Amino acid sequence: MNVIGVTMEKIFKGTLKKDRRTKNLCKRLQPGDIALIAHKNLDELAGQELAERGVKAVINVDNTISGEYPALGTKVLLDQGIYILDNVGENVYSLLVEGETVTIVGNSIYCGEELLGQGRVISRQFLKKKLDQAENNLKQQLDLFVQNTLEYARREKDLILKNLDIPDIKTRLAGKHVLIVVRGKNYKKDLQAIRSYIREVKPVLIGVDGGGDALCMMGLRPHLIIGDMDSVEDRSLKKAGEIIVHAYPDGRAPGMERISRMGLEAKVIAAPGTSEDLAFLLAYESKAELIVAVGSHSHMLDFLEKGRKGMASTFLVRLKMGHKLVDARGLAHLYRGGIRWQYLSILVAAALFPIIVLASFSPLVRHFLYLLSWRFGFH
Repeated sequence: MNVIGVTMEKIFKGTLKKDRRTKNLCKRLQPGDIALIAHKNLDELAGQELAERGVKAVINVDNTISGEYPALGTKVLLDQGIYILDNVGENVYSLLVEGETVTIVGNSIYCGEELLGQGRVISRQFLKKKLDQAENNLKQQLDLFVQNTLEYARREKDLILKNLDIPDIKTRLAGKHVLIVVRGKNYKKDLQAIRSYIREVKPVLIGVDGGGDALCMMGLRPHLIIGDMDSVEDRSLKKAGEIIVHAYPDGRAPGMERISRMGLEAKVIAAPGTSEDLAFLLAYESKAELIVAVGSHSHMLDFLEKGRKGMASTFLVRLKMGHKLVDARGLAHLYRGGIRWQYLSILVAAALFPIIVLASFSPLVRHFLYLLSWRFGFH
């Protein structure tokens, strides 16, 4: 390709890899590749995984950051010096073929000599403008989240008010520490930070879909892998002590097809909400002494990044967990060859803070929490 006359613009050349699901794409990426995604408001976890793969540039069909809320994936990529070209449109996704060599010149995409499309170059100045816009939108986003949470509470209140129908499982959880690993922000780093806790306390290890891969990468064998089986690797499933497939409330369990195809066995639990919710509820209903969360969604930005409609259930499940749930990020600071138990109350208070803030926004939320406290005998 002749680039005479455009030598002042940045030029990137590499092998194209594409996928509409960023987490699936990251499994195939190699250092120096150019990633083509269709990911509106790139979340921090996706940005971290793209950066870890050593991509040269990211092309996005959609808005990498729209300003609706602080989607931090864009910042992660720019901090690592990765070039971002977004808003290229669906036509470019159709034209570009995985495995071919593409060249980015400024805001233009070439295959050989052919110009296939153009997009918007994401600069530091543009990112700052969108982050400022997002900060101004946070109150509105919180209001929408509150409304959705209340609606979900009315529709799916059995998720927290009724006991989970648990099948017979071999793994004993009662009276034990349970470590639940979710494929969330900083989950790999947080898991490494509590290695001494895992080695000395020997908690029950539960991986939620891709969280099972993280445990296996550390040389640990998951006692349980729970999920809809859409993002965990075959080798992790084969190592797991037990597998639980998360089914829809009506009993449909698409993940069982994969398990059967692999010749493995699994139990099925039908429940609303996410697989992350199911893992926490299983530990809680099984009378675990302490539940330690790695990579879980714990604050408003986590919920917004995953989508309001899909995360209201996680917020409600955290209400039910109460004092039994602590976060690995805090645990890592407190655990030094033995847990300083007198400080666990600090972790619990930190976990309850978002709930208190949310309650302050809505009398309906306060009334819901009051009814919940009666249900579990806190009065």
